[in-house]
Amino acid sequence: MIPRKKGPLGLRPQDPLPVIIIGNGPSGICLSYFLSGYRPYVRGGASHPNPILHRKLQEISGQCLLEQDLEYLSEGLDGRTPSPLALLFDALVRPDGDLGGSAESLLTWRREPERGVAHLVLGKGPPGGAWQAMEGSMITLSLGDWMEMPDLSFRDWITGKGRQLRNNRAATRDIAQYYQHYVEVKGLQEHFRCGALVTSVRPLPAGVEDPCGEPGGPTSTLYEIRGEREETGGGRSPFCLYARNVVLATGTYDRPTRLGVEGEELPFVSHTVGDLEGALRARRLGPGSEPLLVVGAGLTAADAVLLGRGAGVPVLHAFRRGARDPGLVFHQLPAIMFPEYHKVHDMMRAPEGGAYPGYAGLPLHRVLGFAPGGDCALQEAGSGKVLSVRVSMALVLIGSNPNLSFLEDEGRGLALDAKQPVSARRNPLDTDPFTYEIAQRPGLYALGPLVGDGFVRFLQGGVLGVATSLFRKTDLAGTL
Repeated sequence: MIPRKKGPLGLRPQDPLPVIIIGNGPSGICLSYFLSGYRPYVRGGASHPNPILHRKLQEISGQCLLEQDLEYLSEGLDGRTPSPLALLFDALVRPDGDLGGSAESLLTWRREPERGVAHLVLGKGPPGGAWQAMEGSMITLSLGDWMEMPDLSFRDWITGKGRQLRNNRAATRDIAQYYQHYVEVKGLQEHFRCGALVTSVRPLPAGVEDPCGEPGGPTSTLYEIRGEREETGGGRSPFCLYARNVVLATGTYDRPTRLGVEGEELPFVSHTVGDLEGALRARRLGPGSEPLLVVGAGLTAADAVLLGRGAGVPVLHAFRRGARDPGLVFHQLPAIMFPEYHKVHDMMRAPEGGAYPGYAGLPLHRVLGFAPGGDCALQEAGSGKVLSVRVSMALVLIGSNPNLSFLEDEGRGLALDAKQPVSARRNPLDTDPFTYEIAQRPGLYALGPLVGDGFVRFLQGGVLGVATSLFRKTDLAGTL
């Protein structure tokens, strides 16, 4: 029997919610907006530069997008993501976005609260998810306009704050503040429960009593969600909730990838740029300190190189590829839009002792291990030569993985390859491309990086798919 008392999240466990969203980053925020009764309509007389999409839009002029055949509308679209719904939603919101234009969105939004769906959004920290934990002075990879949520211009918001975009890109602290503001101005706060750490999500087996006592309950989809919530006076208390549908929107930044070498747990070894920022603020690093070792050749590692050099800290930069390897991410970035990252790439390619004093690149090197006192051993590929260095801090920035510890076997059985760990790039969760419902689990959905939609610009198409699927489940209508 399920307990009949009120839980710490303000709901009685015997009253399952239609939807619980796990994760309060951009995916969770956007889906809450849809489920709160904000509905997109195709503008009357909408004109799109794509002639095929233009013709289809004429057929549904003035109608709600949530009630259309999304597979039909997205057919034939191509662009910078393989997701058909991501391409569709982006094409409607930014008709000429890839061409650098600023054409008006072809969607209008109407608040229809009677069409909403009751839901909760559970997040460990403030609304914004991982954006709240990032080092605030870093500049986003995406254009600032591509970071915005539906029906609230990011450019207008940041201008109203008296701040400006830098080369049309924004600082991460601005993005974090914008997402918090969005939740407030759109009236979504009542659905958000921050400080909630989910520890278990499991489908109830057939035959378990339906808490609602509805006919056919034992065979209907029902999920149990357990976790702990921070209390106002300190400490944590357990909670247990039930939901007909669960949406995974946790992102992939919870668990930094580790090298797996000896000494990686030593206090001078870190795995986030935020740790470097903290060390600089505390003046534990500076121009006179031992070098900072940055391990990795991605954009996060480049951010750390820039941050360290900006503070006058000598930098050793170790990476396993060659400096001119065509697979490096820098080759995918236009130099005119990302001059700072191309400067790091130039530094990586410079000969030893070249034009960048205070920086030394170590291409084709891997870390063998760390030792107390700041000692690090690296080995060069090919020659096998071992280099021993002493550093003030080592930053291992070689990627991150989602933390799905609350799922059985950390979600492996729900991925495209059930034998491998879930990975945003290599092994995302196996979902329907138009509903984002997980193939092996009816009523369980996934959004954002968990299904390969890594950019805020594109994850909103997945939100459209999930919202449409949920609204079409007739038992959810009018339950807000």
